[in-house]
Amino acid sequence: MQPIYARLRERARKIVSALPPPDFYREHRQATAISREYLATDPILKKMQHFVSSNLADNFGHGLEHAIKVTEDAGAILHIEGLAAGYEQKKLRRRMCIVQCAGLLHDIKRKKKDHARRGAEFAAEILRDFALRPDEVEDICRAIQNHEAFKETIQIESAEGSLVSDCLYDADKFRWGPDNFSHTLWDMISVYNPPLSKFMARYPKGMAGLEKIKSTFRSQTGKKYGPQFIDLGLTIGRKLHDVILSEFADHL
Repeated sequence: MQPIYARLRERARKIVSALPPPDFYREHRQATAISREYLATDPILKKMQHFVSSNLADNFGHGLEHAIKVTEDAGAILHIEGLAAGYEQKKLRRRMCIVQCAGLLHDIKRKKKDHARRGAEFAAEILRDFALRPDEVEDICRAIQNHEAFKETIQIESAEGSLVSDCLYDADKFRWGPDNFSHTLWDMISVYNPPLSKFMARYPKGMAGLEKIKSTFRSQTGKKYGPQFIDLGLTIGRKLHDVILSEFADHL
């Protein structure tokens, strides 16, 4: 990474830290804590994490750290939605396991073209070695295939399978908020290292892409909290844009 981008990354992270965290984490501390604990203790998920840590290559910030964040939030969203739907505890925990498997695997083929479909196909193969029913494997694979934004989704017949898909999508898109400016953007920059002028020329398109995500959240929880994640990202993006123009103008 060029020194100028290292400096900009630090300025961006200061902007992020000065803003309040999304309401989702404040209002649903219990669900996020339960999801985190379950991810750390469930035997299937522990085995899955071991597999992913050895097989998931980082790709523009979509590596293991990204997968863990998505998995934790997907589990929390499903916990919230499952309670609202009347799931009893045994079923709730099992469905959390399913969505967290999908979260850990969703970018396993990130470096490949059409990575969501390729990832779903790969997941179907490796999940044969896990203690999961065929219908659970199908729910995981369909969720992986449906996790990209602005792409046609495949139809899911069951409400339970659809919820897994929606929770994975929403947790993945939560990352388009503050995480985008604290980590993902700079991981991409470190690969391409474009001139700052070229980076700034593409800035409006990137901000417009963030704006479009606001209307795509799928679960009720995602629809309630997701737009705030994106609004925080947009606020950070605008502040960073002003910093570049005022403090780094000599590099443009």
